Amino acid sequence: MGVATVYTLAWFPMVLIGIINGIIRQSVYGPSMSELTAHQVSTVTGITLLGFYVWVLTRRWRVRSARQAISIGLIWFALTVAFEFLFGHFVLGHPWSRLLHDYDILDGRLWILVLLWTTAAPYVFYRFGAASGSRTNR
Repeated sequence: MGVATVYTLAWFPMVLIGIINGIIRQSVYGPSMSELTAHQVSTVTGITLLGFYVWVLTRRWRVRSARQAISIGLIWFALTVAFEFLFGHFVLGHPWSRLLHDYDILDGRLWILVLLWTTAAPYVFYRFGAASGSRTNR
């Protein structure tokens, strides 16, 4: 299986990470703070969890070039946006306005940072790994 296929399939556990992050938000710290603050905290924990996951992936399956890293990030971006809007609207029944609201950074909504990190992380860890000389297949 090629690296591109592995990284495309590796997106699916990201959905689980997001769901777990949301469950933690709803059940652990969310009840003790405002909805907006809980989502902001969840953004930080989501970025952290996804960062650790992508770091593990890039240690396991070598990204061979900056171009490949950027391609992986763009694939993850497209899959994430498509999932969020299609699943959110057609399965969960959320109106488009509610889905778009999470992108309103001027209203304190920070979801876009998770999306940007998911897109950039393969390149960031590729550069980090290339600089450290620890780019090996395992």
